[in-house]
Amino acid sequence: MTTNNWNVDPAHSGINFSVRHMVVTKVRGRFTNWKANLDLGSNDDLSDAKVDVTIEAASIETGVADRDKHLRSADFLNAEAFPELRFQSKRVEKAGKNSFRVVGDLTIAGVTREVPLDVSYGGRAKDPWGNEKALFSAETKINREDFGLKWNQVLEAGGVLVGEKVEIEIELQAIKASAKAA
Repeated sequence: MTTNNWNVDPAHSGINFSVRHMVVTKVRGRFTNWKANLDLGSNDDLSDAKVDVTIEAASIETGVADRDKHLRSADFLNAEAFPELRFQSKRVEKAGKNSFRVVGDLTIAGVTREVPLDVSYGGRAKDPWGNEKALFSAETKINREDFGLKWNQVLEAGGVLVGEKVEIEIELQAIKASAKAA
């Protein structure tokens, strides 16, 4: 297979999430430190593409320092014992003209589960400086308890403090690696 390496443009990319809080509202957050190795493969249909993403667990950020500290603790990500979250693709399935399902292994707090990412491919374009860019949006939903993140608190009025379902959204702008850099 011919490699087709791309680098993430961190100024135009992000990994964001949301989870229900107290049953009715959503808390939104993001990871600020992460890297991805992308090989878009040799086929125009991206069927042999590979993705490997590493996220620094301690870089979780929701805008509330105490909540972020709790999310880094052993109740949730246990960032001290498991400093990285990781997604490694296993296969790419065509889902439509510009859409794909990227199936891979997601590891959180030492637990690995197969997770599908629904990916929209925005195509390729040249920026004003002549760099070739590839544009992707992806989303998935996971149950945090499947990864051992079971901490919760029952509410007096019914329900629980933290929802089980976590919605993940990824915006990714990649820059074609030069032949010298690749």
